Amino acid sequence: MLGRRGCWPLLAAVLLALAALGWLVAGWFTAGPLKQETAFVVPDGASLSIVATKLEKEGAIDSAEAFRIRARIFGAGAPIKAGEFMFPKGASPSRILSIIQGDEVLRRFVTIPEGMPSIMVYERLMANDQLTGTIEVPAEGSVLPDTYEIERGESRQAVLLRMQAAMQRTLAELWAKRSANTAVATPQAALALAAIVEKETGKPSERHTVAGLYSNRLRQGIMLQADPTIIYPITKGKPLGRRIRQSEIQAVNDYNTYTMIGLPKGPITNPGRASIEAVLNPAQTDMLYMVADGTGGHLFAKTLDEHNANVERWFAIRKARGDF
Repeated sequence: MLGRRGCWPLLAAVLLALAALGWLVAGWFTAGPLKQETAFVVPDGASLSIVATKLEKEGAIDSAEAFRIRARIFGAGAPIKAGEFMFPKGASPSRILSIIQGDEVLRRFVTIPEGMPSIMVYERLMANDQLTGTIEVPAEGSVLPDTYEIERGESRQAVLLRMQAAMQRTLAELWAKRSANTAVATPQAALALAAIVEKETGKPSERHTVAGLYSNRLRQGIMLQADPTIIYPITKGKPLGRRIRQSEIQAVNDYNTYTMIGLPKGPITNPGRASIEAVLNPAQTDMLYMVADGTGGHLFAKTLDEHNANVERWFAIRKARGDF
C-alpha cells in the first residue's frame, strides 16, 4: 500500500490535471473580449493558425496559441470556411470556431494570388464547393490575381469571366499610362514579360529593376535566360519540385528563353497588377544580370564579370546551407 507520502505526488498530479482541464474548458466556453457585434473575414485558403493570429490581432480572442490548442482538442474537425462572418458581442472561442466552420457566411470570397498559373486557378475554382458547373483551364495570363466576392451556387464560369474581365480592364488602364521607356510593343507582350517578372521576384521593391533589366536584354537582343520559362512547358506553371536538368535548359520550344531570343509565345503565369505596371514603366537602369542573394532578393550586375562574382557568392551561400 502507498503511504501517506506516496499519495501526495499522485494527488498533486491529479489536481494539476484537473486544473489544466478546467483551464481548457473554461477558456473555451466563457465569453470573449468582443465589446460589440463584429464582422470578421477569413481569407481564402487560410489555415487555422493564420486565422487564430488574425482573431487575436483584431481583438476577437485573447490568445491565438490558446485558441489553436483548444480548437484542436474541442473543435468539431470541420474545416474553416472563407468569407465574411459576424461575431456576436462577447462570443466565446467555441462560438467563434462554430461560426467560421458553419454556414453563417455574410459574404464569400475566392483569392487568386499573384503569379498563380491558370491550371491552379482552374483547380482552385473547381475545388470550391460553393460554386457550380465546370470550366476549362483559362488561357494563361487572362486572369487578374485578386480577391473576388462570390455567391453560394454561382457558376464557376461566371466567376472566371469576372476575373478575366478584371484583367482586360486593368491591362487597358495600365497600357494607356505606359512610359516611353517600355520595351514591349503590345499589351500581350506586356503580359508575357510581366509574367516573367512575377515569377522571377517576390520582392515588391525589385519589380521595376527586374523589369528594367529584362527590358534592356530585349532591346539588345540578349536571351532573357529566365528559369521559370524552362519550367513552364514541363509543369504548366506548377512547382517543379527538383532542380532543372541540363537537358531541360537546352530544350528548344516556344517558352524556353535559354534557347531563344525574345519573349515566350505567351505568359507563363497570371501576373498581378504591380508586375504589369513595372513592365510598362520599368526602371531606367544599366543592369543586365541578376542572381539570388540568399535573402529572397537578387544581386544585380551591369557586366558579366560582376555577375560571375555574384554567382560565386550565391554558390558559397548554397554550399554553406548544404544544398550541394
